[in-house]
Amino acid sequence: MGVRRTAVVKIAVSDEQRDALHRTAEQYLYCANRTADYCWSDTSYTECKTNKREVRDALYSELREETDLQAQLVQAAIKRAVEAVKACVERWKKGQRVSQPTFTAETMDYDTRSATFYRNKVSLATVEGRVEPSFVLPADSPTPYERYVLSENYEFRESTLRYDVATDEFYLNLSTRRTDGDDEVSEDTGHPDQTVLGIDLGVNSLAVSSTGTFWQGDDYDHWCREFEKRRGEMQRRGTQAAHKALLRLGKREEAWRKQYIHTVANELVEEALTHDCDVIAFEDLTDIRERLPHAKWHHVWAFRRLLEYVSYKAPEQEVSVEQVEPNHTSQRCSRTDCGFTHENNRHGEHFECQKCGYEVNADYNGAKNIGLRYARKQTHRLRSSPKPGSGDAEVDLRINGGTLNGENHQPIAGD
Repeated sequence: MGVRRTAVVKIAVSDEQRDALHRTAEQYLYCANRTADYCWSDTSYTECKTNKREVRDALYSELREETDLQAQLVQAAIKRAVEAVKACVERWKKGQRVSQPTFTAETMDYDTRSATFYRNKVSLATVEGRVEPSFVLPADSPTPYERYVLSENYEFRESTLRYDVATDEFYLNLSTRRTDGDDEVSEDTGHPDQTVLGIDLGVNSLAVSSTGTFWQGDDYDHWCREFEKRRGEMQRRGTQAAHKALLRLGKREEAWRKQYIHTVANELVEEALTHDCDVIAFEDLTDIRERLPHAKWHHVWAFRRLLEYVSYKAPEQEVSVEQVEPNHTSQRCSRTDCGFTHENNRHGEHFECQKCGYEVNADYNGAKNIGLRYARKQTHRLRSSPKPGSGDAEVDLRINGGTLNGENHQPIAGD
């Protein structure tokens, strides 16, 4: 089996193609939400339907009649919804709070039957027939686009079409697979050294990196409150004009929030590049609502969007994005010669280790722990199967002025 690689490529669409893609996405989301309605049960997870074949057999014909979608897109929408319901069921079994999945973002999954991939363009099935937008060539070189999309050594597998409302652009996440030669495989199994940037997400600080950079949430919170205040005023009026104004306000707010998080995501990726990081590590957001019970809906929305945006922006710069278990990252001392974990270590935004006395901002401490958790996990995995004839690979955590790894601490000023 060849090595898989993904490249994110912007596509240039005409006004007619743009309209066709938007209408296709609307019907695709309709199929996904109809499937989620069919599969979901509010009473018990045992009553949720998670067998893809059974769900497809029950809904496929109906959805084909109700929409103008090509057959493979209907099946892809059904598959996406069933997988989302199945993930919710697994959380439900563990006693976690869940709700029925809903699909609103304009993304569609294409395979080699619903799309034909070329080196400089793609042919996509839509409700208006096939459209063939061209790829927008990146300015920088070399890029994943040149390494994987233009290379004859890689074949196309599938892709996800994504509409970015903040930039009003369409992007393809192109999945490719190497089909000949061993160079790329050797690169993957050779376990190269890595440097990781740890990221902690929170309410007071939207994001904090292990390098000590803070993205404060004050401005974000302020404008979310302002939009909420304006919505309340319009709802109290109750007039038709107020209702229309409310709809316009909702669109402006959504666009503003997405643009805000896009800016943070760009700066976060730039932080990784500035410090020569190969990996950006986030905490797993699966149970974020339970772990941050005081976080408002727009905080949780921001966390998920930030992870989503960084997850497709970072690979464009050949930086991977990973998630680690968040258990006790806020209570554990990030000094590698200590590591003492206790709930009394953290008091709001302040962290003070009850064992070694280390004092630091709590979110910064958490960011270092997230990065260290990834580094230790990877170092353990790599050292359990080292590359023959070479030394062990190391995974370092990038911090303010130096690095840490799973076993050794390089002291730095301000650590």
